[in-house]
Amino acid sequence: MTRGMGAVSRAVAVAWRRSLQLRVVALTLGMSLAVILALGFVLTSQVTNRVLDVKVKAGIEQIERARTTVGGIVSGEETRSLDSSLQLARNTLTSKTDSASGAGLAGAFDAVLIVPGDGPRAATTAGPVDQVPNALRGFVKAGQAAYQYATVHTDGFSGPALVMGTPASSQVANLELYLIFPLKNEQSTIALVRGTMITGGAVLLVLLAGIALLVSRQVVVPVRSASRIAERFAEGHLSERMPVRGEDDMARLAVSFNDMAESLSRQITQLEEFGNLQRRFTSDVSHELRTPLTTVRMAADLIYDHSADLDPTLARSTELMVNELDRFESLLNDLLEISRHDAGVAELSVEAVDLRTTVRSALSNVGHLAEDAGIELLVDLPDEEVIAEVDTRRVERILRNLIANAIDHAEHKPVQIRMGADEDTVAVTVRDYGVGLRPGEEKLVFSRFWRADPSRVRRSGGTGLGLAISVEDARLHQGRLEAWGEPGEGSCFRLTLPLVRGHKVTTSPLPMKPIPPTATTNTGPQPTKDRSRQREHAERSG
Repeated sequence: MTRGMGAVSRAVAVAWRRSLQLRVVALTLGMSLAVILALGFVLTSQVTNRVLDVKVKAGIEQIERARTTVGGIVSGEETRSLDSSLQLARNTLTSKTDSASGAGLAGAFDAVLIVPGDGPRAATTAGPVDQVPNALRGFVKAGQAAYQYATVHTDGFSGPALVMGTPASSQVANLELYLIFPLKNEQSTIALVRGTMITGGAVLLVLLAGIALLVSRQVVVPVRSASRIAERFAEGHLSERMPVRGEDDMARLAVSFNDMAESLSRQITQLEEFGNLQRRFTSDVSHELRTPLTTVRMAADLIYDHSADLDPTLARSTELMVNELDRFESLLNDLLEISRHDAGVAELSVEAVDLRTTVRSALSNVGHLAEDAGIELLVDLPDEEVIAEVDTRRVERILRNLIANAIDHAEHKPVQIRMGADEDTVAVTVRDYGVGLRPGEEKLVFSRFWRADPSRVRRSGGTGLGLAISVEDARLHQGRLEAWGEPGEGSCFRLTLPLVRGHKVTTSPLPMKPIPPTATTNTGPQPTKDRSRQREHAERSG
């Protein structure tokens, strides 16, 4: 039961948040209900007061006539006893209520006559004395005419009544006269008015709900249409437009939306054309430069092979030229690779491999950089095989870029490479303890040709496109390449890939913020299989 109520409340909350029409109708009904209740309360109070005022005025007239009648009967004959006179007067008064002329506007009533006792003599009464409120008797004893609403229980009636009292003028001292007017008819009248107002209020609420629904629909339908068209526009359907009907605010909204969509469509088309032109230019230039680069490379290699016979200055110039040609060739290759990603023609050559082998291969290619810089590489690989369906060339290129980037920014501190896997994914983190990244640079670091510190010298001789290509290679595997860093604390890059091609990465088996390096280290740049191999290599190096 509790679960069902919770599900219903959640569904209502979701509908309330998502439906503008529901909120408009509900708020309209809520405010209308509050107004109807307030108006109904005021009207009911006014009707009730008016009905009771009429009853009181009629009762005053009736008690004045009854007072005259009682005075005449009680004073008329002295032969009767006081008790008989009071009873006769009461019967005379109540018998008049049976005729329409005698009842008057006050309606039927019952009479009570009381002569208080004097000393040892008991009070003489006629009628239901116990139904007269004591507070009212106090006013009458003081010589005042008064009335009070009370609940009475007599032989002929039980319920609310108007009790009026007055001193009677007669030869009998302290004679008190009370008339009890049942309010049954007035209750029926008020109940009828209240029922009519409730029915009318309910009908009015239903009508207001329908009106609010229709009015809100006139506003919500165009908004929903704009939302659907905007979603389709975002999906690439650039020709979607809103229909324009009439000249009202909704029509102006549709015209403005269509103008905006037309402008965006035109700009997107221009950007696509510019992007295609830029990619085509990059690809064409890269291809066209290959031929002269090959010629220059052959000439440079020929000169470099005979550099021993050259002047030392020319020999050094030849070495610098060959190094720069290597970097220029790498830049051309990276530009071609980026253009393939931009054009959407990059393809994977997938095979099932042990990723530990890929990590070792990447380390062997960049290990000399760590050795030249005196930087320690700490490698932590699983003991068991980690088989994944990946493009080995691309994954190894990602790892080479990450490790070389970490060496460039390590500030002569260790670089930690860790691998972890679970049932669906495998992750490799490359952690350095160098300068780190400032807030916001975690995304910029994957931008093309972006450098956190342009004055820093690259030991790896990178082109500025390595991380940009790496993140595209990770996306091609449906994986993730993420960065974390803090100034002075270093940085960490995490590559997460699915073990099976086509699966999507949702979590990573390794944390983004790695743990500090342990005391067990690898003193050389060559990769090792596990911690036991690390210790063995350390002993040999020592």
